[in-house]
Amino acid sequence: MKKWLGLTPFALYVLIFLAVPAVLAIGTGFFAADGSLTLDNFAKLTDPIVLGSFWATIWISALTAGIGALLGGLLAFALTGAPATSALRRAIDSAASVLAQFGGVMLAFAFIATIGIQGLVTVSLREWFGIDIFAEGVWLYQLPGLILPYLYFQVPLMVIVFLPAMEGLRREWAEASATLGGNSFTYWTRIAGPILAPSFLGSLLLLFANAFSSYATAAALISQGAQIVPLQIRSALISETGASRANTAGALALGMLLVMLIVMIGYSALQRRAARWQR
Repeated sequence: MKKWLGLTPFALYVLIFLAVPAVLAIGTGFFAADGSLTLDNFAKLTDPIVLGSFWATIWISALTAGIGALLGGLLAFALTGAPATSALRRAIDSAASVLAQFGGVMLAFAFIATIGIQGLVTVSLREWFGIDIFAEGVWLYQLPGLILPYLYFQVPLMVIVFLPAMEGLRREWAEASATLGGNSFTYWTRIAGPILAPSFLGSLLLLFANAFSSYATAAALISQGAQIVPLQIRSALISETGASRANTAGALALGMLLVMLIVMIGYSALQRRAARWQR
C-alpha cells in the first residue's frame, strides 16, 4: 500500500487537471442546448468542412512528424559519436530540452518577427537581394505556414525521445557482425535497423500526436478561418450563435480523442516491443 502513496500527488494532478476537464469537455457533446441528451451534435463530424479540417490536421501532423523524425533521428545518430560528458553533447541536450517545449504564442511571435511580412529576414531579403518570400501569397498565416513552426519543436523532441534508443545499440553487435563478415550496410539493415524500427516508429507517432494536439501556435498565426480541428473547436466555443456551438465543440473534442487514442495505442505497443532490446 505504501508503494502507491507516492503516486497520490501525481494521480490527483491527472484527475483534477486532465481527466475531469476532458470528461466535461467531451460530455457536452452528448447534450443539446436545452440540456437534454442527444447524438445530433456528432452529425457535425460528417460535415464536409469539419472532415476537411480533420484531414488538414492529419496531413500537417503527419508531414511535420515525418520530417521531424528524419532530421531528429539523424541528429540523434550524430550525437552518439560525442561523449555523454562532452560540452557539445550537454549543450545540444539542453537546447533540445528547451526548444521541445518552446511553442505557443512565443513561438508564433518569433516567426512573425523573423519571417513575417515585416520580419527581419523578410525585409532583409527583399531590400538587399530583391527576394520576396511572399510573392505567391502570405503563406505564413495560412495552413502551410504551420510547417516551419511545428518543425521547430518537433526536431528537438525527436532527439530527446530517440537518443536513448540510439545509445542502446551495443558495440558487441557491430563487432559480431564484422566478425561474421558483415559490412556497415549489413549491420544497419539486418541488426541495428530492425532493433531501432519500433523506437523510431513509436517516436514518429509521438510527434504526430504532439502536432495533432497543438493549438496555441496555430491560433496565434492563423487568425482567420479554422483550417484545423483545434481551431474549429475554438471557433465553436467563441461563436455568438449560442450554447449549441459549445456542444459541437464537445463532439469535435471526442473526434480528436479517438484519433489520439488510436495513435497512443500504437505508440504503447511499439514502446513495449522496443523495450525488449533496452533491458
